[in-house]
Amino acid sequence: MSDITWEEPFCGEGNNCFRLGTDADGNAYIAINGNEDHYLTDSIDALRTLVRDIKAGKADHLL
Repeated sequence: MSDITWEEPFCGEGNNCFRLGTDADGNAYIAINGNEDHYLTDSIDALRTLVRDIKAGKADHLL
């Protein structure tokens, strides 16, 4: 498994925070509850689509 490079936490209103990470193999990660030891993984393209949908208001309930 490759090393994950984590970005600074992104926090919406209240306690809604998450961290995004990537690795050299082209995978993207979202830390669960801000804990880098527990995460979801998918392709960078899938993560990019998720973030664009959130910014477009399609999935604002995730923040």
